Amino acid sequence: MTAPPGPHPHLPPLAGGTTGATALRPLLDTVLDALTTGARARSGPLPPGGPDTVTERLTTTLGSDLLPSHGTGDHEALHTLVHALAEGAADPADPRCLAHLHCPPLAVAAAADLAASSLNPSLDSWDQAPAATALETLLTRTLARELYDTPHPDALTTTGGTEANQLALLLAREHHGPVTLVHGANAHHSLPRAAWLLGLPTPLTLPTPHGTLDPATLDDALTRHPGPTLVAATAGTTDAGLIDPLPAIAAVCARHHTPLHVDAAYGGLLTLSPRHRHLLDGLQHAHTITLDLHKLGWQPAAAGLLAVPDHRQLTPLHHQADYLNATDDTEAGLPDLLGRSLRTTRRADVLKTAVTLRALGRTGLADLIDRTLATARTLADLIDAHPRFELHAHPTISTVLFRPTGLPDPAVAELRRTLLHDGRAVLGRTTADGRLWLKATLLNPHTTTDDLTHLLTLLEGSTHR
Repeated sequence: MTAPPGPHPHLPPLAGGTTGATALRPLLDTVLDALTTGARARSGPLPPGGPDTVTERLTTTLGSDLLPSHGTGDHEALHTLVHALAEGAADPADPRCLAHLHCPPLAVAAAADLAASSLNPSLDSWDQAPAATALETLLTRTLARELYDTPHPDALTTTGGTEANQLALLLAREHHGPVTLVHGANAHHSLPRAAWLLGLPTPLTLPTPHGTLDPATLDDALTRHPGPTLVAATAGTTDAGLIDPLPAIAAVCARHHTPLHVDAAYGGLLTLSPRHRHLLDGLQHAHTITLDLHKLGWQPAAAGLLAVPDHRQLTPLHHQADYLNATDDTEAGLPDLLGRSLRTTRRADVLKTAVTLRALGRTGLADLIDRTLATARTLADLIDAHPRFELHAHPTISTVLFRPTGLPDPAVAELRRTLLHDGRAVLGRTTADGRLWLKATLLNPHTTTDDLTHLLTLLEGSTHR
């Protein structure tokens, strides 16, 4: 019999076990130093020069072969690559980086994510993730109870809104048959795409000329298409941060005996704010709710959820693989996790969120939400009072649409690209009322009024240079 090889002093160390922390500590110093030097080298929200320059810089730094014959060692590899990534990053922590629903993660959440990576639990069987399994159960039920006042609400962890929306359509199909998705033109693109992936009938897209789904239009559509249907409403549109009139939509759905899904990936966390939760009135009537904590929740991606008012709604997701959830193991009390996701291997994304909830509590999270929405209102007020900018509308959540006064659409698009190319500001774009608008998505609670004033000064100078 061949004996297994013994310990080797030159093997790379592991992150887990009793010696993992000792191995990680000096590497963390290298990573943190590289993050700092990379951000300083970038000196703005985006690397200057555009795609070709960024690619050339990275290629020059790394060479043409990312897999050398002989390794450069842990510290050199970490410092070189982390520095290069930070130097070439779009940094959502910069107050001028506000194009997308791309939040700056909290430091405490990022630190927790390191622990999850180091321990590497996989949430497809209990014996790979004992404590993480129990933590996921606590977290999902805790957040589901924030959305539903029902006896047994539940939620599944997802990689984000796209996966959650797909799961919502899958559950609707399994419960009601091949449903036709009915949604507004304001809905997220992942919804009709999910219908396509699941082989559902072609969705019925309703016009939303004022940015939100009109209950009367929906009522007429459901009358003309009696079912089976699934209505998808939105609590926080991607383009403008608008919230569909949920109470009226829920009433229409109830009248037609049609299930309602609400994509609250952007706005769902408003439920934690006593000042703003009224914006979500009617949400509790949804049969499924999408929620993202890597938007207005300050979590590193991925941090999504699909919530349901009763855990029995999740039964169609049950799946059996003998090596993971053998029947006799389940009957003996080992948790069956395969019905908690369409994925098999799943990292413990719940840890960072659980740490955040415990660290900040309700009042801390509500304060971050309130501050962020107040910042968006401040930006809107500054734009409204500025003679050289036009405000589309005051924000519902934290998205502000505006444009330089009198500038034609091609020039607005070119202004945005120039700012991106120069690395001076990262603004989004969207079309509303037949015109092109710049989009500022405020997700950084540290942004100050001075930061906003400087942004408008930069834009004004770029417009007239």
